[in-house]
Amino acid sequence: MDQTIPEVIRTVPLQYYVFFATALFAIGVTGVLIRRNAIIIFMCVELMLNAVNILLTAFSAYRADANGQVFVFFIMAVAAAEVSVGLGIIVMIYRNFQSTDVNLLSRLKF
Repeated sequence: MDQTIPEVIRTVPLQYYVFFATALFAIGVTGVLIRRNAIIIFMCVELMLNAVNILLTAFSAYRADANGQVFVFFIMAVAAAEVSVGLGIIVMIYRNFQSTDVNLLSRLKF
């Protein structure tokens, strides 16, 4: 089974991918929880999605199974749709409030 793992993937141990993806995901979660700018929150969500993609790709390559890469493709498609809808919402928020601060969204209440 070790022969089916691509040489590029074999040079880096699987633990490094896990640590790297964990760090990216932690940075993304921290950004979502701390930042107030909607665009930065949006980028942090993308960072978390990419961390999951890295893990799925690494495990898929090490197991020589293409299912993880198929999941990555679907995650990328969903992320692209999320970006288009999310950026549209952020643009409308900016047009109405002249800011992308998420604390201003409390004005949307009745």
